[in-house]
Amino acid sequence: MRTAVVVVSLVLASIIVAGCSTLTAMGSMLGSQVTFTQPQLQRSLDRNFPRDFDKLGGLATLRIGKPSLSIPYDSDRLRLSLDASALTAASDQPHPLGRIQIASGLRFDTRTLGLHLQDPVIETIDGASGSLNDASRELINAWLAAFAVEEPIYRLDHELVQRLVSRRIGAARIDNGVVVLDVSQ
Repeated sequence: MRTAVVVVSLVLASIIVAGCSTLTAMGSMLGSQVTFTQPQLQRSLDRNFPRDFDKLGGLATLRIGKPSLSIPYDSDRLRLSLDASALTAASDQPHPLGRIQIASGLRFDTRTLGLHLQDPVIETIDGASGSLNDASRELINAWLAAFAVEEPIYRLDHELVQRLVSRRIGAARIDNGVVVLDVSQ
């Protein structure tokens, strides 16, 4: 009898552990919502940066790296901080522009199956050499506008998409320090 209890306990424990690791990997699904935490989004950003973005027909390249994301508990906007530098056709050495501080909401895009910045606003640019010139500021603003439309900061993984295939994915929002994706039947 004791052996049966031990075996059943071990089986249940392994099922629980497997279930927890699956939830960590794809966000926790609670009825009509899927939630994502700051560490999940941060891991996605870490995998996708640094990156180069060609601008001005190849005359300039904006290099973005070292992302740092926070989701304040008392806000409906996340905070994203990134290093920016510029490369030009005249020089192959990056010119540091500084650290960009962005506040943004989120939206879900069915085309990319990802979470994208929604109405991002540059709060500050801590310039490496003081204040930025107009061309550098314009370069960063153009990048941010295109990035918000084209690039997700987090892409739903295949397993989660398969679980949601028969459901309708609705709005994404930031609530109590987590990202919430509404889903319905």
